Amino acid sequence: METCRPPDSSSTASGKEVYMEEEEEEEEEVMYEEDLCDDDEEEVASAVQDIGGLNEAEKPLVRAEVCPYLRDSDGKPTADSKNGLKSDGGAAAAAATAAGAAAAAGGGVGPKTTMFTWFVVLALLGVWSSVAVVYFDVVDYDSVIARAKEFRVNFSEVLQGKLMAYDRDGDGDFDMEDAKVLLGLKDPVTFEVGGRPAEEHDRARPADTQDPDRARPADTQDPDRARPADTQDPDRARPADTQDPDRARPADTQDPDRARPADTQDPAVCPQAPLVEEFVPDDPREDSGHPYEDKVETIDTTGVLVEEVMAEDTVESRSDQKVKEKTKKSKPKLLNKLDKTIKVEIDAAEKLRKKGKVEEALKSFEALVQRFPQSPRARYGKAQAEDDVAEKQRSNDLLQRAINSYREASELPSATPDLIRVTLKRRAERQQFLGRNRGALLTLERLVEVFPEDLGLKNDLGVAHLLIGDNKGAKRVYEEVLAVAPSDGFAMVHYGFILKSENQIAESIPYLKGGLESGAPGTDDGRFYFHLGDALQRVGDDSAYHWYELGHQRGHFASVWQRSLYNVDGLQAQPWWTPQETGYTDLVKALERGWKAIREEVLAVMDLKTGLFMPEEENLRERGDWGQYTLWQQGRKAGDACRSVPKTCSLLERFPEATNCKRGQIKFSVMQPGTHVWPHTGPTNCRLRMHLGLVVPEEGCRIRCTNQTRAWEEGRVLIFDDSFEHEVWQEAASYRLILIVDVWHPALSAHQRQTLSPI
Repeated sequence: METCRPPDSSSTASGKEVYMEEEEEEEEEVMYEEDLCDDDEEEVASAVQDIGGLNEAEKPLVRAEVCPYLRDSDGKPTADSKNGLKSDGGAAAAAATAAGAAAAAGGGVGPKTTMFTWFVVLALLGVWSSVAVVYFDVVDYDSVIARAKEFRVNFSEVLQGKLMAYDRDGDGDFDMEDAKVLLGLKDPVTFEVGGRPAEEHDRARPADTQDPDRARPADTQDPDRARPADTQDPDRARPADTQDPDRARPADTQDPDRARPADTQDPAVCPQAPLVEEFVPDDPREDSGHPYEDKVETIDTTGVLVEEVMAEDTVESRSDQKVKEKTKKSKPKLLNKLDKTIKVEIDAAEKLRKKGKVEEALKSFEALVQRFPQSPRARYGKAQAEDDVAEKQRSNDLLQRAINSYREASELPSATPDLIRVTLKRRAERQQFLGRNRGALLTLERLVEVFPEDLGLKNDLGVAHLLIGDNKGAKRVYEEVLAVAPSDGFAMVHYGFILKSENQIAESIPYLKGGLESGAPGTDDGRFYFHLGDALQRVGDDSAYHWYELGHQRGHFASVWQRSLYNVDGLQAQPWWTPQETGYTDLVKALERGWKAIREEVLAVMDLKTGLFMPEEENLRERGDWGQYTLWQQGRKAGDACRSVPKTCSLLERFPEATNCKRGQIKFSVMQPGTHVWPHTGPTNCRLRMHLGLVVPEEGCRIRCTNQTRAWEEGRVLIFDDSFEHEVWQEAASYRLILIVDVWHPALSAHQRQTLSPI
């Protein structure tokens, strides 16, 4: 910066001539500047005063700094600074700058950087450090958070336990009310009976107005509670047991493609447990006792208190209850002493598995098993990883390896009880997934032997018996459960299910109804609503439609009338159809044109009495005689059945919508006089059913579908959707003979017809 500095006379006198002219010009400029400063002496003085005054030694420097600003501001607009602020360009700013320069001259050169610069640098360092930590996975945040939560819970429990001595209101902990009592801000509470405050006890109901049954001892309250399960009041509403939501579910909630008989739901087929990929171990079930068994007050008929319990006992019982609840909710203990020494390595491999890196996790667990062959947790992790890889690759061989690994882990002598439980339960589930139900049964039998008090495992064992068709074995298991826990909803619905399959219709109703009313996990299934309603219909109870409506509201049925359980959404639903609506007019015409040839063939078979007509075995008849001769089943020919009726089969083979219908049948049906078929529905909405009349009496034969009743005619085809409720009466003087032909629902695509599983 240029300053108003006077020229040095000594240097001017000794200068050369060649610079004389330049020096003269500079001297003129300096003189001009001095004149300018002299003219603005008042402004300079004002600026000096604004900055608080200067000593005599600083004034020449300030004057030298201020003058250029005064010169530059004369007739020039104010300039913007770099940060967008307007520069005043006045003497005050110049004076401030000069003062700063003077301070710098006295104290050395100031810092070149600002605090903002350092702030930016530190911020950038923090950002990149965070990115590096996340990218390279330096910190396991999940474990840090889990440990923090565990510490908080443990610290809270320890602290609360130490403060229990200061509990003054009997609520089992130390809180604000206790502090008020200790500080003298509130009167202490006096306990009298059962841990209840005196004032609260005084507000209780008078003894003479209380229900004497509420205070009876547990063994004298309800005599019906001591009865066996089969002798209790069947209409008693059972409370829901506290069951594990991961309990085995009925089969209807699982694979909808499991084969079922065509005309109705087979009552011998059992509900099956759903496949759970991420296993959550079951908590032990607790029997739901009488709601008044835990009462501590015992009152005689006169209302006089005959037994008192001290407050300390009540506090202790509450503490015990909290401990039990804590134990119930605690995580399973899967690590033994050896496992705890390698917990870091196990956790690292488990972390890979949970992140979906199942192949890497499998290698890690295999390495652990090689190094520590006696580690149950390492083998369990290996089995889980094999299970995950099998699911990912859709490999049954790998899944079998996982099943074997689960067994190996459970058989190690140092395995903890919790690990044995979760390992064998998962093994049974995967065996059932592969259809190896007998192996699953053996696995569950071992589980029940190890944990005989676990009712949940017994319930699962009952389902395993049902899956192999062993209804008697399942019935025995559920009778054992109900003898211990009469209100176990899961056992009740399955026991009622078995009774109905044995045609004990009236006996099955209270168990089915009680189980559904309990709301226990595993009971809210369409199959149980279906069979309860069916049982009620058969005993003439109109409340059947109430349960059908509940099933519809819960999403199990498409409507009260349409109660099939294996459905494809979006298909047109109506009870009766015309040939034009189906689009299968060619098939209908062919059947109606060839009906006499078809009748001749089947009558010849009937006359020979070859035994091709088999009695109906689906428990659909109330009375009478109903025989069937099957030609196609689930889209395949039924053995050599077509040899006896070649013309009929030749005609039908031209129509793949019928012969390829994997969810239907083609069969002859003969019904003798006096036969009545209960109201029932088919298993699926994926088909329509055609009836071709071959031998039809003039009167007495009719079929109802929903609320519309029709009759057959010889040589004519009736078409209806058998997923709707239908019922048949044969009250004629002679037999009725028809041909039943199931066809795909016309709205199903070719892809759906190929991929839908058989029923």
